Amino acid sequence: MNKQSAAVGIWILAAGLIILLGKLGVFSFIGAIFWPILILIVGILLHVLYFGGILPAVTLVPAGILTGSSLLLMVGNWFGWGSMRYLWPLFLLSIAIGLYEYAVFGIGKDRTVWNAAMGIGALSLLLFAIMLLWTWGIYLLAVALIGFGVWLVMSRRKPRRRRR
Repeated sequence: MNKQSAAVGIWILAAGLIILLGKLGVFSFIGAIFWPILILIVGILLHVLYFGGILPAVTLVPAGILTGSSLLLMVGNWFGWGSMRYLWPLFLLSIAIGLYEYAVFGIGKDRTVWNAAMGIGALSLLLFAIMLLWTWGIYLLAVALIGFGVWLVMSRRKPRRRRR
C-alpha cells in the first residue's frame, strides 16, 4: 500500500465518522448547546484585535456588546429561556459595557460616550431591579410586614407601676 492510498483511506474514514456522528445527532446537540460560544469567540477576537493594535478603538463597542450578550444567551440556553423574562435588561448593560470600553480605551477627554455608557448602565440596572421587585416584590412585602408586626409586638412597652 502506498502513501497516497493510505491518505485517501484516512479521508474516507474521517468522512464516514463525520457522517455517522451527524446522523446520531452529536453535531446538532453540540450546536444547540454551545452556539452562544461562537458569539463569545467573535467578541473576544474583536477585543484581541483591538489590543493587538490591528483594529480601531470603535471596535470595542461591538466587542463589548457581543461578549456581554453571549454570556446572557449562554445563561438562557443552558438554564432555560424562562430566565430571560428577568434578565432582559442586562442586554442594555452589554451596550453600556461596549460604550464604556470605548470611552476608556478609545477616545480622549470627551465625556459624552462615558456619560452615555453610565446612563444606559444605570437604566439597565434600574430595570433589572424593577423586574426583580415585580416578581419577588410580593414576597419582600410579606416579609417586611411580618418583620414590622413582630417588632410592634416585641417592642410593646410594659406599663409603669405607680409608686404609693
